[in-house]
Amino acid sequence: MGLKPYLCNMTKLSVNINKIATLRNSRGGNNPNLVNVALDCERFGAQGITVHPRPDERHIRYQDAFDLKAVIATEFNIEGNCKEQKFIDLVLANKPAQVTLVPDALGQITSNHGWDTIKGQAYLKEMVDLFKNAGIRVSIFVDPIVEMIEGAAKTGTNRIELYTEDYAKNFHSNKEKAIVPYVTAAKKANELGLGINAGHDLDLENLHYFSQNIPNLLEVSIGHALICDALYLGLENTIQLYLKQLNTHP
Repeated sequence: MGLKPYLCNMTKLSVNINKIATLRNSRGGNNPNLVNVALDCERFGAQGITVHPRPDERHIRYQDAFDLKAVIATEFNIEGNCKEQKFIDLVLANKPAQVTLVPDALGQITSNHGWDTIKGQAYLKEMVDLFKNAGIRVSIFVDPIVEMIEGAAKTGTNRIELYTEDYAKNFHSNKEKAIVPYVTAAKKANELGLGINAGHDLDLENLHYFSQNIPNLLEVSIGHALICDALYLGLENTIQLYLKQLNTHP
C-alpha cells in the first residue's frame, strides 16, 4: 500500500522492568537487584525506565518507585490505574517525568485495552489536571481509534500511548494492514498536538516496521519481550538491538 517511512531519530526506548521484579519476588530477598538492573539499562543505552505497580505488588513494589526515583538519571515513567488512590499518592510523592494512565482492572494480568476517553473524559481531565499541576507529564493509554484520540485531546493530556497488541498479533500475517489503524491514529494525534508513545508486545521482529511508519513517535515502552530476549542475547546486547530497530533507516 506504499506506506511512507517516518525517520524519527528521537524515538526513545523506555525499558519496563516489571519482569525483573517478578523474578526477584519469586524467591524473596533482592536478587536480581531491581535498582542495579535499572542503572544497567541506562548504562547500556536505554533512555528511560518504566514501572507498572499493581495493588497486589506481585512484581513492582511501591517502595521500588521511591528507590528508583532516587537514582534514575534518564526518564522515569510510572504506569498504572489512577482509580487507585494508592497509585495517585505514589505518583505525586515521586513526581516522575511521566505518568501513564492505564485502565487496569483489579487482578488483571496485563493491560489489554485503552481508556474510553469519551465516557471517561471528565474523570480523565480531572486526573490529567492533578498530575500536570504537580509538574508531571501525562500520557493516556488508548486504542488506535480516532474518536479515542480526539477524546484524549479534550482531557488536556500531553501524550497518548498507543496500545499495540493488535498490531503485534497481526504483524506476521499482514503487517501493512495491521499498522493502518495506528498510522491513522498517529496522524490524528499529530494534528491535535498530542505526543505519541506506544507499547505492548513490541519486539525485535515488529518494532522497526512500526517505528518507521508512525509519524513523530516519541517513545516506546517495552518489557516482556525485551527481558525474554535478554535471557538469550544478554541485556546490553538486547538493548542495543532494540535501539537499532528504532533508529535505523528502512
